[in-house]
Amino acid sequence: MWDDALFLFGKIITFGVIYESAMATVKTKTVWFCRSCGNESSKWMGRCPACGEWNTMVEETVATGKKASQVAVSVPGSGRKPMPLSDIDTTKENRISLNNAEVDRILGGGLVEGSLVLIGGEPGIGKSTLSIQLPLSCPSLKTLYVTGEESAKQVKLRAARIGGDDSNCLIYSETLMENIIAEARSIMPDLMVVDSVQTMFSQNVDSSPGSVTQIKETASMLLRFAKETGVPVILIGHITKEGSIAGPKILEHIVDVVLQFEGDNRGSYRLLRSIKNRFGSTSELAVFEMTGKGLREVNNPSEMLVPMHGEDLSGVAVSAMLDGTRPFLIEVQALVSSAAYGTPQRSATGFDVRRLNMLLAVLEKRAGFKLGVKDVFLNMAGGLKVTDPACDLAVVCAVLSSNFDFAIPSDTCFAGEVGLSGEIRPVAQTDRRVIEAARLGYRKIYVSGFSSVELVPDGIEVVKVADVPALCRSLFKGN
Repeated sequence: MWDDALFLFGKIITFGVIYESAMATVKTKTVWFCRSCGNESSKWMGRCPACGEWNTMVEETVATGKKASQVAVSVPGSGRKPMPLSDIDTTKENRISLNNAEVDRILGGGLVEGSLVLIGGEPGIGKSTLSIQLPLSCPSLKTLYVTGEESAKQVKLRAARIGGDDSNCLIYSETLMENIIAEARSIMPDLMVVDSVQTMFSQNVDSSPGSVTQIKETASMLLRFAKETGVPVILIGHITKEGSIAGPKILEHIVDVVLQFEGDNRGSYRLLRSIKNRFGSTSELAVFEMTGKGLREVNNPSEMLVPMHGEDLSGVAVSAMLDGTRPFLIEVQALVSSAAYGTPQRSATGFDVRRLNMLLAVLEKRAGFKLGVKDVFLNMAGGLKVTDPACDLAVVCAVLSSNFDFAIPSDTCFAGEVGLSGEIRPVAQTDRRVIEAARLGYRKIYVSGFSSVELVPDGIEVVKVADVPALCRSLFKGN
């Protein structure tokens, strides 16, 4: 009798333990994540303590225990052993050409095996077009195209419009990461494209697709797959209204390469900029033109950025830019008018408005031009966002040209940084800027008086100016 009682008591205890453990696996809690850096907090805060951003905390429900699927599913390792740093061979870096000169150049010579590439941009800018255009232009690569936003028929219609060889491109409409990884391991493609990372989700995370935890989990799973198999993966990502990649900032840290589309989606030109590249140089720029057959490469970006008018106009100056390793020329347009209202307006498109205010203050303080009571509008041609400080000199000249209503000669360009004391500072790689200006037919270029120009092609004059007053005396003689 006592044996039966003890046996029954043991069964009860065992059942209780099992039940308790099962209940522990399904417990959830509410946490707060920062959309900028992914920092986790147990309560809502107006300012993230990690990155300092305001109003970025979002509420999510996460599981505190492990699911049965997490315990049962094991991720196979690569089977590699630690090896001395001196024994690692770096001469056998295999790159995959995408048969697109601009994309290959911005990637540093092609896709590296096992790399994870993130392409971001505004809706309608051309991310999905580029992602399907690359496999169609590389029929020798077996590509697995995973779509979570569109059906297979929609992808087929876009591929038919673009044209190309689709015999080796596999379309897989799925959003569950476990199924995607399993299918990719069975197929073992040469290239994998995922459109988009915000639509994917994993069963290991109890949150909706697009949340901070889901994006981190799916990106980590794709990174693990790429590094273990050597298959390069291209991710398509949405951006926020501020222009950054949607999701936590850690997503950009996980991937190897970050490419971002820029430009006006209502226009025809698209700019693909390299924000991060572990296998090449950063801040590289590729220019495309959106056509009915997809994205067309623009080998000479200056053709869309230089003046398109036949006569000299006031308020227009040309700057010799350098984006990454690529020199090109861009037209800077300025308009200075009398303030119609009490407060003068300052507006800039494609240029930092705070830097514009700084340059206007330098002109008023160091050169004596009374621009504080006038409206100033600035525009960069082609929808380009300029970050090169060499554009300062062209901005100053365009503003003064509009203020005096005096046209700068169309065969003149500028390359120099303006300091707070009014001095014109030298910029990097002045020789390449001068050579590019001479190639496009310009006869005169203004640079800093402290620049050392060694290679001056025939047919172009290099004018060195030390400060803004010297520039005005040389450029606006008699005005």
